Amino acid sequence: MDSDVDVFAALASPVRRRLTALLLDGPRPVNDLASHFAMSRPSVSEHLKVLRDAGLVSERRDGRRRIYRLEAEPLRELSEWLSPYERFWRERLSDLRKLLDEEDEL
Repeated sequence: MDSDVDVFAALASPVRRRLTALLLDGPRPVNDLASHFAMSRPSVSEHLKVLRDAGLVSERRDGRRRIYRLEAEPLRELSEWLSPYERFWRERLSDLRKLLDEEDEL
């Protein structure tokens, strides 16, 4: 994944994670997204810019409105990158569960 740092940095913010969650249901105008936060619309737009720069959202104009859409590819790449770590922890937790079960049997 070429933009690991950008994607990780973009998703480090709880505001940006919430924005991506809001976009799971489909494209939304910036004013709609901003209504979910106790901050100014320009502040929300700055967060959307970070997400856009990381490739996590795209923007299109509809007259004067800006519509944002979640882009799945960077998230898929991130998921693929994280997959070996997920398997690692699943195996470790499974080993721990077996050990605890063995101790219970004693």
